[in-house]
Amino acid sequence: MATARRNNATGAIFDDNAMEHPFAEGSFRYVAKGKYTEGARRGEKCVCKWFKTGSVYEDSYYEADLRTAKKCIQIISRFNKDRCIDRIVRVNLPEVWEIEAGHPLSGTKVLQEPYIKKYQKFNSNSGWKADGFEWGRAMQALSLYSYHITGGKYLLCDLQGGVYKDGVILTDPVIMSRNKGAYGPTDLGPDGIKSFFANFEVNEYCQSYWRLPKKTKKVYKARKGTTMHHVGTRVSRQPMTHGGHY
Repeated sequence: MATARRNNATGAIFDDNAMEHPFAEGSFRYVAKGKYTEGARRGEKCVCKWFKTGSVYEDSYYEADLRTAKKCIQIISRFNKDRCIDRIVRVNLPEVWEIEAGHPLSGTKVLQEPYIKKYQKFNSNSGWKADGFEWGRAMQALSLYSYHITGGKYLLCDLQGGVYKDGVILTDPVIMSRNKGAYGPTDLGPDGIKSFFANFEVNEYCQSYWRLPKKTKKVYKARKGTTMHHVGTRVSRQPMTHGGHY
């Protein structure tokens, strides 16, 4: 089974209420739920995500999201291949879509991806963790694996998604690297990696030979939400308030 879970669609619709009252939100994005109208997933539920405020880096944010998802898929594909756990870990691979011409918000970009049911968060990029249940600990192991398998260059974290019969599907992962910001504003760099592991505990899903950082330090306060480093912003444009085809 492929690690990447794709849209496999070319159109979707979101009604007015879905856009005016997003069913979910993260630290810096809103999420609306709709349905695919064209393609192999026609009739299935989907989501679109957009920023709460207009940022001078908005285009680069989307690029960073896609770059992060692809790096995440590389790491998790190997995690699956190495059979680190007895279930499959998959990741939504979003696409940048634009609202079609004729809509009041024509040209507005959104991240489009399949819907994930029974959403929950397993850990954050600041070191918060939900390790009181098996999947929470398995995802902590995945984070450690990512650090080990890349020789300490990357840390896959901020893991969230839904648990299914055959495994888990993740969305909006964070990659932290040695170069702060290389994977967007949620890449907290070396200090972020130190903070994450300052709260980390090895569990039954971790291998004894997996590499841990030699030094840790609580630079960032551990919180459930996603932590971003400071970036500049411009005056906020109006958020999406109308539904329509995408």
